[in-house]
Parts: sequence; C-alpha cells; structure tokens
Amino acid sequence: MNEITTIDTNNYAVMAKAMGFASENKKSSAKTVILPRFRIWHQPIMGQAKVNGKTANVEVVEGGSYRLEIPSKDEGGDSTFIFAKSATFRVFAQRFMWRRFVANKNPKPNEPKGSFHRTVMADSLSIDLKDNTGGFNCGKPSGYIKDFKALPQTMQDLLRQIRKVRILFGYATLIDPVDSNGKPTNIDTLPVIWEIDNRNAVAHLGDIISQIDKKQRLPIQHNISLATEKNELPNGTSYYTPSAKVDLKTSIDIVDSDQNVFKDFMEYIKNYNDYINNQWSEKASDEPEISKDDMKVVESFVDIDNAEVA
Repeated sequence: MNEITTIDTNNYAVMAKAMGFASENKKSSAKTVILPRFRIWHQPIMGQAKVNGKTANVEVVEGGSYRLEIPSKDEGGDSTFIFAKSATFRVFAQRFMWRRFVANKNPKPNEPKGSFHRTVMADSLSIDLKDNTGGFNCGKPSGYIKDFKALPQTMQDLLRQIRKVRILFGYATLIDPVDSNGKPTNIDTLPVIWEIDNRNAVAHLGDIISQIDKKQRLPIQHNISLATEKNELPNGTSYYTPSAKVDLKTSIDIVDSDQNVFKDFMEYIKNYNDYINNQWSEKASDEPEISKDDMKVVESFVDIDNAEVA
C-alpha cells in the first residue's frame, strides 16, 4: 500500500484521511426521510356527543377505518392521526421482510409493551435476511418446513410469532377524512409507508398487484381503491382486512414530482436497511434464541429449496 509522505494543504480530503482526521465531527450525508404510516385501525374511537339533550358516549370513528399517522415536524412532538373508511393507494415500490413482536413481560409504568424484531427489507423472502437481533429471519429457519407439528414446541411457538410483511410505498388519499374526534378535516394526498402482516391481506394485495403485472404495466400507473372487510372471531371480537380493487382502465402519467417521491422512497429503504445491517453487525455474536439440539431437529424437517412456511 502506498503511504502519503508529503503534506499537501490544497487537498484537504486526501490529507485528512491520511492523517486520521476524516472521521472527526463528520456528519452523515444521508438524507433523513420520515414517512407517514398508513394502516387499518380495528377498534372504534369513542367520544361524547349530545343525544336527546343528554351527553352520551358515542362512536366518533368507526372500527375498520384507515388511519394515517403523520409525524410531528418538531422533535418529540405528538403525531397527528387522520381516519377514513375508504381510500385510494398508488403503489410506487414494494418490499418484504420478516417481523416478530416480542412482549415485554411485566412492563413497568411508561415502559413499552414490547418490541419488534425486524429483518432488512428485500425484493423477496427467498433468501436469508439479516435482522436487528444479530440473527436471520427473526429466528425462522431457511426453507420449507415439511412437518410443522414435528418441530420442537419452542420452534413452533417462535414460528407462530413471525410474520411475513408486505411493505408498500406510495401515495395515499383518504376519502372523507375525519380527525380523532370524528370531525371532518382536510388532508392532502401524501407519500406513505404501509406494512401489511395479516396473511390474507398480504395475499389479497399481492393478487391486486398481479392483476396490474399481467397487463405489463407498473403499479404506479394505476390507483387502487380501498375499503375494509369485517372478520368475526369465535370469541365475539372482530378485525378488519383490506378490500381492494384496481382501476386498470385509467392510466396515470408520471410527472416530475413522482420522480422525487420515488427517490425519497428508495432513500428511506436504504437508510432502514443500513440501520438493520448495523444492528446485525453489533449483535451477531449474541447467543441464538433456541438450543443447538433444537436447531438440529428443525433442520431435519426443512427443505432448503422452498422459503415459505407451511
């Protein structure tokens, strides 16, 4: 390796690196992109209203509404929440990841109820993905599991906690939006991130994107109309999943502002993946969550040629 032996004050970058000062007070040049989050809000929001001259608790925001969380521009400020029963979504980009929620046992007051283990975002889940715990796939073994019930109970429990997530980046437009008090409000079309982890919802949105692909068009060229569908559970509770339709007859032209938003989405993905990769590097030496004996049993039931869990 050639070492610099002559001081040249006219070439700051080279000399600072050679002298070992290049990292001092160096600020990241990466652009910070903060995106509003789009999701379905399953529970109704209650408020008070006058009913026959009396104050009563009423439902001011319906369960199954789409919710847009807009982060505060001030550091540490509260987010703004806007709701609507229906919306349109224009997809600019798609990624996938594995995600696992780990509950915090006996949390103290003001402590979080748990935390998420997450992998990097990728074009598909056919390869092992680094996660923020120093492992891969949030603990899910590679390949197709031929006999789930033959796995150790610890691994069965772990796999039930790991979710496949379809991540959509795009423009969201709320139709007849209201605020948290149920009052009509105005909100512009915004670039957002939408993380979808319900199995049926993941498949349903995949079908919609496939419809566009079959026409040899890009999702960004069409709007997807969104409503929600109520699903009843045996215990009497319910949850909602997206009900989506795509308008294939109307094509949307790409304009300069779309190019800028697409760049922001790509920068967001890069920054996120850089963060997860750094977390992985810091924690890669940690002990695995399951024992080596359990992992041997798991490997005997894994077909490495197929990446989907049975």
